[in-house]
Amino acid sequence: MIALGVILLVIGFVTGLSILWTVGIILALLGVALWAMGAAGHEVAGRRHYW
Repeated sequence: MIALGVILLVIGFVTGLSILWTVGIILALLGVALWAMGAAGHEVAGRRHYW
């Protein structure tokens, strides 16, 4: 999810499409939040680890 967010950020920046930029930011932040919660030992969506 983090990688997809970064890819959409780059594509949105290069093409100037603000919707891709916005979706990329949301996906990247959501991916980082899920990764941080999983790394801290909290269960995320019923899983002990989030990949």
